[in-house]
Amino acid sequence: MGGRRRLPRRQLSDAGRAAHLHGVDLGGVLSRMKTRTIRRWSWVHRWSSLVSTLFLLMLCVTGLPLVFTHEINEVLLRDAWAPANPDGGKLDLDQVLSVALSRHPGDIPAFMSFDEDRPVVNVTSRAPDAPAGQYHFQPIDQTSGDPAPLVAGHPLMEFLLQLHTDMFLGLPGALFLGAMGLLLIVAIVSGVVLYAPFMRRLPFGTVRLDKAARTRWLDYHNLLGAVTVAWVLVVGTTGVVNTLATPIIAYWKDTALRELTLAYDEPVPPTERSSLDAAIQRARAALPGMTLQFVAFPGSTYSTDHHYAVFFHGETPLTARMTTPALIDARTGQLAAVAPMPWYVKTLSLSQPLHFGDYGGLALKIVWALLDLAAIIILGSGVYLWLAKRKRPA
Repeated sequence: MGGRRRLPRRQLSDAGRAAHLHGVDLGGVLSRMKTRTIRRWSWVHRWSSLVSTLFLLMLCVTGLPLVFTHEINEVLLRDAWAPANPDGGKLDLDQVLSVALSRHPGDIPAFMSFDEDRPVVNVTSRAPDAPAGQYHFQPIDQTSGDPAPLVAGHPLMEFLLQLHTDMFLGLPGALFLGAMGLLLIVAIVSGVVLYAPFMRRLPFGTVRLDKAARTRWLDYHNLLGAVTVAWVLVVGTTGVVNTLATPIIAYWKDTALRELTLAYDEPVPPTERSSLDAAIQRARAALPGMTLQFVAFPGSTYSTDHHYAVFFHGETPLTARMTTPALIDARTGQLAAVAPMPWYVKTLSLSQPLHFGDYGGLALKIVWALLDLAAIIILGSGVYLWLAKRKRPA
């Protein structure tokens, strides 16, 4: 140690003091550590992106028209239908249900929903021995009981939605796409980590047009990634939440609704159920100022074996996406409980419209579409950069 000039102790950190006393090149050590760290993050970014890119491209391409589902369906499915008695009275909901079941004798009702812009009640029923997911769906003119035209999505839009949701594989397909969404989030985080040192060398937004094509595309890739990072995180996260819809609803039924079934010995058969119309009126009284959305019958996905679950939503842009069910004892017609949705179901309810930008009108949808196009360019340029790197001579 003799002959080596010591630096003042107060000017040295613990790590720096140790390196100085032992003659270690601290700058070189930190440089090597930084290089190894960047290599690890680069590996994470590369492979999380490459593994998921094909599926993410599919989701972006199918998601682009799905942003405008309502507008496209209005153009492709114009309907000049009018109710039979527009100025007359309406059938009560027990009569509507009776009409629907008379057309499919033996069916068990599952759901009832209500059109917003026409006096039509939609009754969903199923045969007792029908396979899971196989239903009869009947739109009924509430002014006459006559069948009304089915207002469903255009077949092309329905195909795209199914492909985007689960690739026609049901829950396994949805969970797989959820895993791809998680890889997207990993790719975004690792990309931000890698872009941080790049930002120190070049001003933000720099595109080196005088460089080779690969360098230009790297700059475009980094720039678009930085600009869209918040949006991609939002869409990716809400997409992952949406893939968990089935497990989330199942968990809600097995936890929040389980206590309501303890007082019942067996399911209430259809022949012993009280008036549906009276049940809805009682539910309205329990939740004044809210809008009726749909009814889940006993034994269906969104109810118990013993209750009518009558769902309402609010009137503001935010509360319109939040549903609250009033549970009516199907045998007695009495109010059993008002069961506000737990936080995880509320998260699911908000994630679905947020994923497609469907809560701020056409202007927001256009913004969503432009950001979707940017995401497609990011994914495509990422594949190009990887292929171009592999082709470079060693």
